[in-house]
Amino acid sequence: MSPLPLPVRIAAGLAATAVEQARELPRLVVEFPVTAVSQALQASMRVQQKVTELAIKGDRALGSFSQAPESPAWATFDDELDDAGDGAADRAATDGAAADGAPDEPVVNGHAAVTPITPTTPMEGIEKVAEQTLGAEADTPPAVLPEYPGMNLHQLRGHLRKLDLPALQALLIWETSHENRPPFVTMLSNRITTVHENS
Repeated sequence: MSPLPLPVRIAAGLAATAVEQARELPRLVVEFPVTAVSQALQASMRVQQKVTELAIKGDRALGSFSQAPESPAWATFDDELDDAGDGAADRAATDGAAADGAPDEPVVNGHAAVTPITPTTPMEGIEKVAEQTLGAEADTPPAVLPEYPGMNLHQLRGHLRKLDLPALQALLIWETSHENRPPFVTMLSNRITTVHENS
């Protein structure tokens, strides 16, 4: 059997494709809104990408003409400010206090320094209580909190509310006679003052 001429074969293929498309038409009609929306979203995303690429190229082109500062203002560290502006900040704070007629306060990095609260209990009383509490164990870790020498400030803060006044005073005496770390002394002193005032 000789093959049919090419135009006939093409016409038959077109007819078969038309029949297939006609059969698929109900499904395509249902899917058309979703397809149209997704194609529109894809097109808008492509446009946004192109706009962003153009903006980046524009920034690069403009950046070659204008030179950025070597160190932006937001990229300075406290120690750089201390080196450069200690004298100016101290003078400004002193001048401001003198102009207001206020008493001079200690200034650290241009801000008023925090003064620790001193306990109202006399040290002699604390020493007596500590001697009674510590006894012969003055050189060993305090019995009220044996793990105290290895604690950091946050760990100590977690234990303070559980300790009574004699235990706190014993810890303070042990700290001042051994390590004498200012943050620990301040925290213990403040807690002793608080417990003493509430009792």
